[in-house]
Amino acid sequence: MPMNPPPVTKADFEFNEHHQSEIINYMRFARSKRLLRLKTIDSCFEELKDSRLVEDTFTVDEVREMLDGLQMVVRGEVEMELINTAHTNVLLLRQIFSQAEKFYLRLQSDISELENRELLEQVAEFEKTDFKITNKINQETSKPKLAPLNEGGVSELLNKEIAKLQEENDKLKSRLRTLESQAMSALDEKTKAERALKDLQRTQGEQKLSAQTKEINSLEDTVAALKEDYERSLSANAASQKDLKENLITAKHDLLRVQEQLALAEKELEKKFQQTAAYRNMKEILTKKNEQIKEIRKRLQKYEPDD
Repeated sequence: MPMNPPPVTKADFEFNEHHQSEIINYMRFARSKRLLRLKTIDSCFEELKDSRLVEDTFTVDEVREMLDGLQMVVRGEVEMELINTAHTNVLLLRQIFSQAEKFYLRLQSDISELENRELLEQVAEFEKTDFKITNKINQETSKPKLAPLNEGGVSELLNKEIAKLQEENDKLKSRLRTLESQAMSALDEKTKAERALKDLQRTQGEQKLSAQTKEINSLEDTVAALKEDYERSLSANAASQKDLKENLITAKHDLLRVQEQLALAEKELEKKFQQTAAYRNMKEILTKKNEQIKEIRKRLQKYEPDD
């Protein structure tokens, strides 16, 4: 049959040794979880101080951005702790109800008493006084009716859970640092490859420009020499004027033809350069580095916390 909860008085906070031990274990569990979450919140502030507060002055927008980011992180931590506390209480009630049903008892709770300020103050006073007196509890007592189903107790489970979560957290942090290091290395290699490619292209361009300049200077010298010979021959021998003019015209045609050949040679040189092994290797390196960066970014997105 259902059992309605009677009114709670101050005397109800006087427990026998077993009940006091169980309550102290649960309060120890709750306090350790609370302290752990407070440490996490403190670390959020410390991380903000170390990572963002590196300058003497900040603009209003920068301060607002930092406060908004900190608000989101702290809100997430507090919300996670409140949700976890609610879920933990549900599991505790489930254990109590399950064990009570074995003795054909149906327990009921009075939700309104959970906000009774006087009772909450009595619980706080109990935590300050009776919580510290744990050496009087007999650890050799037999397993009670409402004892936890495990053998290690709440404290041992809590320590195991904290150790497990801490280990997983360390692994995730180590993995994140490794991925960040790989990403930075890939970016450095990409930058070096791009710089080497630019240097190679600049060197090839300078060499090609130097060769073209020499060809043009040589042709200009040839034209100047032909013109000089033509003028000298014209003044010396008028009869050979027609031949000299034809030679000059031929030289000009040769100059145009050579210039056209130079333009074709320049295009051919550019085409051959693109087909060289160095150019292909540089292009392959840049392609591989871009693919590695894309893959690392995809893998980093898996470890970014949800907003």
